[in-house]
Parts: sequence; structure tokens; C-alpha cells
Amino acid sequence: MSQFVMYPAIDMRGGKCVRLLQGDYNKETVYGDSPFDMAKQFDDQGASWIHMVDLDGAKEGKLVNHQHVIDAATKLSAKIQIGGGIRTEEDVEFYLSNGVDRVILGSAAISNPEFVKKMLAAYGEKIAIGIDAKDGYVSTEGWLNTSNVKATDLGKELANAGAEVFIFTDIATDGMLSGPNVEAVVEMAKATNKQVIASGGVSSLKDLETLAEYVREGVSGAIVGKALYTNQFSLPEALKVGTSS
Repeated sequence: MSQFVMYPAIDMRGGKCVRLLQGDYNKETVYGDSPFDMAKQFDDQGASWIHMVDLDGAKEGKLVNHQHVIDAATKLSAKIQIGGGIRTEEDVEFYLSNGVDRVILGSAAISNPEFVKKMLAAYGEKIAIGIDAKDGYVSTEGWLNTSNVKATDLGKELANAGAEVFIFTDIATDGMLSGPNVEAVVEMAKATNKQVIASGGVSSLKDLETLAEYVREGVSGAIVGKALYTNQFSLPEALKVGTSS
């Protein structure tokens, strides 16, 4: 598997398409009134995957913006991965039975590891593990708390439990357009020996090219949000990086 996949991101809050700065709910920019319209735009531009996040769900611990996700999953050709507010097997089953290709479990990996391991056993590759780290340690609950668990240790443990795909976010870089923490992403890929999708900090095509150089080490893609919304580069330009590696 040597293709590097681009994941344009849609963060949903209050039914709109937004971005938060470093996960701060008080630092929000609205980029569109319709998450579905945004997803359709990405789909039309050739995205093979779209990364969606239910920010309200992450905060409230339940599904909130799910209808937009289902609309995208059932009406577009791009595959959809969704995170935020997914806390029960019913939530996972709801999304997977309604056309969503991959469900991301994040905070639950720390707060409810048995549940996460059970979901990995039941759904395998359809579950992605979202690991958000600050200074190498796992952050949980919408980044409001930092745990005493090392990100790579959690990665190894869940890889042993059957996780095939990880989404790794370095909180310090998220939404800052400061460049991704490539070293930490590669370290996670080597620690888990699985696919790791980089998230946070991508500000240029050069950032994407740098990440794509590690595709053989397991860095299988990148989630791109703010850089697209602020026109640092276009999605078609970004998609070209993925195919030439």
C-alpha cells in the first residue's frame, strides 16, 4: 500500500462547517452553512475520502450532527470517515449501517478501552483510532484534558488489539498552519507498525510532500482542514501529491 491519501476535513458545529484553533471552542471560524455542500464540493474535486468531525458530539458525548454525515455517505462517491461523540456500539453500528466507511474512536480509547477493543474485534479496519497528543502524551475529551498515557504506548496496545488505522493529531500544531509534527507521526507509525494518518498543522503542499515521503514507513495519508479553507492550496493540487509518491 504505497498510495498517500488526502482527507479533506469538515468539522461540524451547530449544523455549520467550522474550524477551531487548537480545538478551542471559543476560537471558531465558520466556513460554510452546509457540511453536505462542502462534502459535495470535495467529492466533485476528486477526493476519495472525506474526514468529518462532529464537534458538538465530541463535546456532548453523543451523536449530534449525524444527519449531515449520513447524507454525505449515501449521496456522494467519496468514502466517509467520522469522529466525534461516538461512545456506544449502537453509534458505531448506526454509522456503518448507513453507508459510512470508517468510524473514529478517540477519547473512548482512554476512558473505555474495553469498548474500543470490542469494536476492533467486531469491525476491524472500519474502526480508526484517533490519538490526540500533546508533548507526547494523550489528550482526551475534546482536548480539555491531558492524560499520563504516552501516545506511542496507547498506539502499541491498540495495534495489538487489532487496530489497523490510526489518526494522529499533534494538538500543538492543529489549526496553526505551522507545519505538521512529522517526527511524532513517523514515530507513531513505527511504534504501531500500522497505517497512520497525520492530522494537524499542514500548511503547504511541501508539508504534504514531506509526509508522503514516509508512506513506506506507514504514514498513509493526511487530513487537511484549515489550509484548504484559507486557500493555501487547492484540493486538486493536494490530491496530486498522493498519486505521485
